[in-house]
Amino acid sequence: MRRIKGWLDLKSIVRMLFFDMNIPTKQLEVFFKKRNDLISELSQGKIDKISFLEKNYELIQNLNMKPLLNISSLEEGMYNYQYYNILAKFFKQKSQLYSNNKKKQKKYNENLMKSNNYYAEKDKYLFRMIDFLDKDSSEAYFIDMNSKRLNSSLFEIVVKDVEFAIFHSMNEKILEKLNEKNIFINETRISKIDDYVNTNI
Repeated sequence: MRRIKGWLDLKSIVRMLFFDMNIPTKQLEVFFKKRNDLISELSQGKIDKISFLEKNYELIQNLNMKPLLNISSLEEGMYNYQYYNILAKFFKQKSQLYSNNKKKQKKYNENLMKSNNYYAEKDKYLFRMIDFLDKDSSEAYFIDMNSKRLNSSLFEIVVKDVEFAIFHSMNEKILEKLNEKNIFINETRISKIDDYVNTNI
């Protein structure tokens, strides 16, 4: 298993994914560049969270992105994590359009089920990604949330030397694994993307 060494920028990640996965380099470059551009636009207030989710969904649809069945590196895990996380958040947001409409209850349930399934897949690969991390390369902690339900439940994982490598979960097995590897710090911090995680949509 390859562990991360030193700072990894966009081009480094693309090269690793190309050689490991044989995904066309151009496709990967477009995906990660546009994904990072959207993160920057969101952090600068140029787009809101809803637009961010919609543009991410359009991105993977337009590029015809497909997930990997197995991962053998952190970079491959990041690829799958982003893929499933984008879909999970998109369908979660879509389900909320029908949440207060009894006539649209079926659509609400369908979209919510899709979202939950994608979140489960996202966590499955995040769990595997921890195999490539250690306490020197990464850290994890609970994040301060406006929602009482999420406080002391939602935690953030930051890979220090990888650009935009910030992940979230509430999965207890992932938390347990982080503790076993001494990556988790038992304290609550402000998220590195606080404006994003605390936007109530």
